[in-house]
Amino acid sequence: MKQIILTGDRPTGRLHVGHYVGSLKERVALQNSGKFDEIYIMIADAQALTDNAEHPERVRHNIRQVALDYLGCGLDPEKAVIFIQSTIPELPELTAYYMNLVTVARVQRNPTVKAEIQQKNFESHVPVGFFCYPISQAADITAFRATAVPVGEDQMPMLEQCREIVHKFNAVYGETLVVPEIVLASNKACLRLPGLDGKAKMSKSLGNCIYLSDDPESVQKKIMSMYTDPNHLKASDPGNLEGNTVFVYLDAFCQDAYFVEFLPEYANLDELKAHYQRGGLGDVKVKKFLNQVIQEELAPIRKRRKHWEEHWDDVVEILRQGCDKAHAKAAETLADVRRAMQINYFEND
Repeated sequence: MKQIILTGDRPTGRLHVGHYVGSLKERVALQNSGKFDEIYIMIADAQALTDNAEHPERVRHNIRQVALDYLGCGLDPEKAVIFIQSTIPELPELTAYYMNLVTVARVQRNPTVKAEIQQKNFESHVPVGFFCYPISQAADITAFRATAVPVGEDQMPMLEQCREIVHKFNAVYGETLVVPEIVLASNKACLRLPGLDGKAKMSKSLGNCIYLSDDPESVQKKIMSMYTDPNHLKASDPGNLEGNTVFVYLDAFCQDAYFVEFLPEYANLDELKAHYQRGGLGDVKVKKFLNQVIQEELAPIRKRRKHWEEHWDDVVEILRQGCDKAHAKAAETLADVRRAMQINYFEND
């Protein structure tokens, strides 16, 4: 069986460092691993429209931002198919068929759906399109016969629901669809990067993000304002690591080599943590080190992103070719689904 990746993001704005360590960095590593036969990276604009239906111009603008962030992070159009979801007509057709295999109660129990309904304050005004988001996502994954889906930890309930749909379809209509596996970031600190304010999740809507496209001055300003240990009032005070956003970010981004370059009095992060815990190390010094680490990580991304921004016509052509390739793949899957369901009415028996 071919090894295939399908993953992507909703174009609700520029991507941030939480996206990067949670999935984008892993995608680039998987892309370059040589272990996969096909890689599909989707800009999920149709899903973004489920709660932006009255403002499609925002989604249109954000497609550009996400495409630039993808290429800036190192996704390679020679190795990965980058495409826009709404250009693939097979996806809504598959969604319609899968809707018949899922109950309303099952979707209501989905923790990700419940959390996002609460976050967006939908209450009793949930758009049907948004409510059916897990089923749409199952269509996206199965259309490309994905065997691996690199996503953030918060998407695990979505993938589990997709697996249920696949098992149900295959049980009813015969073995047709591929059962996908989730791929999480190997660094546990990367699974759910908190916001700069210490909130559980980095979110564009909460304004607590460092964006991949932020300039160095903005990044520095944001890092110096980060939430730390509220009881660590003086450098001499013992510091607490639990819930300390600065150290969570260091866990996600830091490498031993950065100590040699930027903070040679420590051999590694464990030594820095131990000093902070016993007292005698101020938050400002730790934040300055984190700033150097983040700037080092973002510098090549900014450089590549700027290049593609200056060659936007080339980006458009990458997207156009990606959409054509994705369309062809999804059409093959839909044909198999229609045969399995015996709704291929005009094919020869």
